[in-house]
This record gives sequence, structure tokens and C-alpha cells, in this order.
Amino acid sequence: MTVVVADEHPAYREGVVRGLRVDGRIDVRAEAEDGVAALAAIRELVPHVALIDYRLPKLDGVAVIHAVVGAGLPTRVVLLSAATDAAVVYRALREGAAGHLAKDAKRPEFVEAVLAAAEGRPVPPEAGPRPSAGEDAVDLSERERQVLRGFAEGKGIPQLAAESRLAASTVKTITQRLYEKLGVPDRAAAVAEAVRRGLLD
Repeated sequence: MTVVVADEHPAYREGVVRGLRVDGRIDVRAEAEDGVAALAAIRELVPHVALIDYRLPKLDGVAVIHAVVGAGLPTRVVLLSAATDAAVVYRALREGAAGHLAKDAKRPEFVEAVLAAAEGRPVPPEAGPRPSAGEDAVDLSERERQVLRGFAEGKGIPQLAAESRLAASTVKTITQRLYEKLGVPDRAAAVAEAVRRGLLD
């Protein structure tokens, strides 16, 4: 299982690489500290999977995904991002990312994400397969859909409350119901699950 890892922080990048190599099933072929180098490595090596940080210098992670998918390369790209970057996750998935992983994930989660991406399974793996039409349908209220769209646009609860003229506590309640219906813990996961289910156009 060949992998390219890209992150501008050497200590973090080395930690990820070390954790992947310890598993024994994963061959990290290259490391990169910026998006241009990451894209060059992917084009040259065509690894099974690329773990790409969103906040890369020169070319951000979403731009790398766009270039990889646009070139028709078979490499499956997993975006690394802060767990709260729901709008970033949405953009990445729309561009064709195999999935996303929070940067504070534990070593086994990185290993499983790489294996899942390489095998065409959802990332993060606990998301499960995409439901077919009519299966496991989620009935969202219009308010819940508004909140979901807001998260995909990078809006937080205070901004959503102001725009909808609702109390922040009410928006928090709507958000909690949304999480429960989608079976997710946070905004980024809600957006990813919504994309997986075809709930966001």
C-alpha cells in the first residue's frame, strides 16, 4: 500500500509517517511540505493514497485534490483538517476527495483511513457505506437543512442564529437533532455524512 504524506510541519508529518510505517502494510513513498511538492510526488509516484493537509503552502489541500482528480490519477486523496473545518471538508468532498480525517486522529485511525481509502471504502471508516436510494433515509426539517447548508458554507452557530433570527440556544438544539439524525459528533462529520447521503447539492 503506497502513500504520500504532505504537511508543512515536519514534526507532525514525521509522526504520521512513523505511525503508518509501524503498521507494516503501508509503504510511505514520499513526504512533502507544500502543495506543489505534494502534487509533483503524486504525479511521479502515483501512490494508492495521499494524505494531504488542507493548510499547505503554495497550493492548499483542496487545490491538490482538484488537480489529482482533474488529471484522472487513480490516487485516492484523504484531506487532513481541523475537525471544525466543515466548509473545507465540503469543498474537498465536492472536488473528489476520498474522505477526510481530523489532524488529531490517533495512529490506528490514520492506518485504517489509508487502508479504507485504498480499498474504496468510506473515510473515516466508521461512516459506513453510502445508503442506496430510499435506504436509511433521513428526514430533515427545513431548519435542520438550513443549519447543514450553513455549516457547509463555513458559518457558525452565532451567525446562523443572527441570519435566521433565532436564539443561539435554539440553533444549538437544532444542531444537536441534526447530529443525532445523521449519527455524527461534529460539523465536519455532519457535512461529510450529508454529502455521502446526497443531502447537500
